[in-house]
Amino acid sequence: MLPHVVSIIGILLVAAAISIFEVPYMWKKGLKKELWLFSILLLLGVGISSAKALAWTIPTPLDWIAVVYKPFSDFLIHIGLIK
Repeated sequence: MLPHVVSIIGILLVAAAISIFEVPYMWKKGLKKELWLFSILLLLGVGISSAKALAWTIPTPLDWIAVVYKPFSDFLIHIGLIK
């Protein structure tokens, strides 16, 4: 459990360091939209990295594509177009 906590703390420290360098510049230049996008992407990256540090299974985009096309594939198998 302790290595997971250390990994997550490391991820949070790196995210904080990135924010310390980037946010004041964006705020001073008035880049509000970019700041929102930066914040959302940074939070998404921290979340995914934390999940990987905890060894959670994270679905890939290919998993979602397979779920969408599975019924169509089953239909084609059923009517004999593919094996």
